[in-house]
Amino acid sequence: MRLVTKMSLVAMAVMTLAACQKEAEQKPAVLDTDEAKQSYSLGVSVGRYLDSTLEDYSKLGLTVDRELILRGVQDAVANKASLSDEEVQAMMTALEEKFREKQTAMVEAEAAKAIEAGKTYLEENAKKEGVTVTESGLQYEVLQAAEGAKPAATDTVKVHYTGTLTDGTKFDSSVDRGEPAQFPLNRVIAGWTEGVQLMNVGSRFKFTIPAELAYGERDMGVIKPNSVLVFEVELLEIVETAPAEAQ
Repeated sequence: MRLVTKMSLVAMAVMTLAACQKEAEQKPAVLDTDEAKQSYSLGVSVGRYLDSTLEDYSKLGLTVDRELILRGVQDAVANKASLSDEEVQAMMTALEEKFREKQTAMVEAEAAKAIEAGKTYLEENAKKEGVTVTESGLQYEVLQAAEGAKPAATDTVKVHYTGTLTDGTKFDSSVDRGEPAQFPLNRVIAGWTEGVQLMNVGSRFKFTIPAELAYGERDMGVIKPNSVLVFEVELLEIVETAPAEAQ
């Protein structure tokens, strides 16, 4: 979510002003030159930015008066603004602070909700037959046993995996890409480092990873802060790495 800035309010004012130009509304845009298309594209870009900004406002319960935005633009152009520059700056600062406060409150509320939902999911999952919970809180289930070697944390492994959120939303899958993933086991999230060491080559496990063993409070796009993650992992190989050359 973007912070309200003076530029975003300018964008609102420009688009509101444009929307009120009745003549422009009545005539279709003539896009017969590159310059015309560029100008139109700039307007489309500003309009989309405005729509997104107003959506951010709405999510936080903030509203703006479009008529007053238009009036402010008109008064500024006519050099007869009803507020001094100092007052305008003060109001802009106050609006940004209000946005920050509401944004912070929303983030904290969402974090608390995610933590509670994750806790409930982990508690229920731990009760399922076949699920083992380690001392760290990592949960795993053996889907396919094997008798191959087990990797150490310093090993490089080759795996196939599918990662989902607790609601089943898939966020990554080497299976879908059709190509196994290969990485040093000590350079991934803690839940993977611990969990894959429990696996024998050829086995397939299901891991349910608490947020603190995954990405914690970081926002990873589809993976929101404090998310519990679920992975199905097949350990294909412990990769032999070439020894370092003697110095």
